[in-house]
Amino acid sequence: MSFSRPGAVDLSALKNTAPGAPAGAPGAPAPAGASWVLDVTEQNFQEVLQSSLDHVVVLALWSSRAPQGDAFNRTLADVANSYGGRLLLARVDVDTSPQIAQMLGAQGVPFVVGVVKGQPVPLFQGTAEEAQVRQYLDELLRVAQANGVTGTAAPVGGPADGAADEGPVEDPRFAAADDAFAEGDYATAIAEYEKLLASNPADTEASERLAGARLLHRTADADLTAARDAAAQNPDDVDAQLLVADLDLSGGHVDDAFGRLIDLVRRTAGDERERVRARLVEMFTIVGPDDPRVGQARRKLASALF
Repeated sequence: MSFSRPGAVDLSALKNTAPGAPAGAPGAPAPAGASWVLDVTEQNFQEVLQSSLDHVVVLALWSSRAPQGDAFNRTLADVANSYGGRLLLARVDVDTSPQIAQMLGAQGVPFVVGVVKGQPVPLFQGTAEEAQVRQYLDELLRVAQANGVTGTAAPVGGPADGAADEGPVEDPRFAAADDAFAEGDYATAIAEYEKLLASNPADTEASERLAGARLLHRTADADLTAARDAAAQNPDDVDAQLLVADLDLSGGHVDDAFGRLIDLVRRTAGDERERVRARLVEMFTIVGPDDPRVGQARRKLASALF
């Protein structure tokens, strides 16, 4: 099934697997009744993206109107569950959640994309045999490991016999923030993360979560086309440039976001320059200090500042 959607994103953002990374072999079979398959809508989509900071997410776009849609969903679910929580399969019905398909630039379904640290990793379009699906997911797990994402997702449905959950226990520090985030109350989530950092400025996980929540808060209601038009017509408007950079980053255009703000640093001074510098540093936190693009951008930023 094909359809045309504007606003495609760069799905090659994290395609930089480190040489020699261990293969992503499947985990133990899922306990009876356990599942790592979640049906996603536009209401809980941002929450699922946020979870990709901790573990791998696989987005599978489908439609009940597409031939073989239901059968392929079952294949994907069986393979995903065989990894025992090393990844979460998030299924998106494009008929009820068209904005997600538009954001990803999907031209047809099935359309399967991995998500690591909020950034898309290309997998495949169309159906595939079980062995091929497993190869794609193994490669995705290698990409995730190379980018420092090795967590385990909690099962969406626990074992029917009440067996203990083998996934990690949720960190109670983040309970209030996570609850607010799940409800789309980004302002409260941000405030809760800020409290954690005030008590422990060295808490890197809280810093990462805070940066991600701030990005989602700033872009939640933004119109990409209008934002780009405003930035193009007002190249010296710092707010307009910051918004487009945020949208680029959230859409996977990491280098574009970094480049726009480094150029802006060169053209600004005083308080405005510091605002831009601080936003760049926050973006570095979101992408991750080990990402080579962050290292390159830090060097360019230093050159622009000095």
